[in-house]
Amino acid sequence: MSNLVQEFNEYRSKMNDVILDKDNLVIKRLWNLDTNTYAEGALDTKTKELLGLVASMVLRCDDCIKYHLGKAHELKVTTEQVYEVFAVANIVGGTIVIPHTRRAAEYWEELSADVQ
Repeated sequence: MSNLVQEFNEYRSKMNDVILDKDNLVIKRLWNLDTNTYAEGALDTKTKELLGLVASMVLRCDDCIKYHLGKAHELKVTTEQVYEVFAVANIVGGTIVIPHTRRAAEYWEELSADVQ
């Protein structure tokens, strides 16, 4: 696993543990809603993750982008599919999304390199 991917996953896991250890009911409920939102339903999980990726790019949340790219990679989303998502995000979000697309492309390359 590349340093970029490993560092993100380790930091996210560590800080999630810190936050959840505080036992705040509202935070736990919110995070549970988040988890359940991406569960299989009328839409499959792959579609939901790609929707989350578009929203994250338009909202310009690099951590969220990395998270959804990681999930997309786990769900066997292809590079071609990811770049179509990037295109939708750039049309919806405008040119302000371009720097986030660069970082997303870098992260996707790292994820993809890990399986080769």
